[in-house]
Amino acid sequence: MARTTTRSAKPAAYLVLGMHRSGTSAVTQLLALAGAELPQNVMPGDEHNARGYFEPWKVALFNDARLRAAGSAWDDVFALPYAPLPKADEADWTAQALTLYREEFGEARFPLLKDPRVSVLGPMWREVLKTVDMPARAVIPVRSPLAVAGSLARRDGFPVEKSVLLWCVYMLAAELYSRDLPRAFVSYDGLLADWRAEVVRIETAHGAPLPRMSPHAEGQIDQFLTGDLRHNAGAGDLAAVPLVGPLAKTVHDWFEAAAVGPAPPLAPLEAAAVQIAELKAKMGVFVSPVTSALSAASAELDEERQQRLRERLFTQELETELALLLRERAAIDAQIDAMLAAR
Repeated sequence: MARTTTRSAKPAAYLVLGMHRSGTSAVTQLLALAGAELPQNVMPGDEHNARGYFEPWKVALFNDARLRAAGSAWDDVFALPYAPLPKADEADWTAQALTLYREEFGEARFPLLKDPRVSVLGPMWREVLKTVDMPARAVIPVRSPLAVAGSLARRDGFPVEKSVLLWCVYMLAAELYSRDLPRAFVSYDGLLADWRAEVVRIETAHGAPLPRMSPHAEGQIDQFLTGDLRHNAGAGDLAAVPLVGPLAKTVHDWFEAAAVGPAPPLAPLEAAAVQIAELKAKMGVFVSPVTSALSAASAELDEERQQRLRERLFTQELETELALLLRERAAIDAQIDAMLAAR
């Protein structure tokens, strides 16, 4: 497999789409090690993902704000379909997204954009790539929605019904807004078991090799993609999940098939989207405004925490500078005392 792609390879953006906690970070790291270019400001790891998220935190914050502008949020189970704003507002948000893209990626030939929110904001980000004349290729990792639900239960305290429905919405959006792109559906379990086979699937689906795969990159990927990345096995009966189980099983079966062979006919996904639209018509007014309000409150709290952190750091800098000045003053006083004594 080892080879290094020459500079003559045609530029293209790599979009890692799909649900939060579904393997997007692992796929992104693989693509980055194989030559795709990460943004300037990448979110660091934490207790929920020690090896890092590899997503642009500025883009994530921007996407959260854009979702709130439409009365939605990242965890809105009714964030599909994309909700365009009034024409002038939509143009303004798209212009902001374009500026942010240029700040994060500059002249990158193979920009690598990974933020799950891009899945449900696909039309806006596709417009940005069109403006900069950058073709796109999509990679959509496929993981058991029950495994995703287990992860979200620990991190966010979500009930399994919400997480499973949210998984459906993100995966349906990822598929819908990438239909006209070269795209690969990648099994998360398959990635951990034999990532080289999954790379072959990606390159075949894209009709192009990864930018700079090399023996060194392969060694780094071997060290990164290990079995301990699998924190949730996803065991259980998906169809038995109350309210949304049968719907989720239909969607999951489609993506599982697409991750091992040709993508099946789209009819099951379209039927699932209709079911979600019916749920939204009945319950959306009770759900989306609440998630949007919680997102806004969380954003305000985060900003307050950041402000306190900046103030604390500034205070620490002042204290450090003061201590240094006091030491210098003490040294000068000691020199003066010594000179006086000598005289």
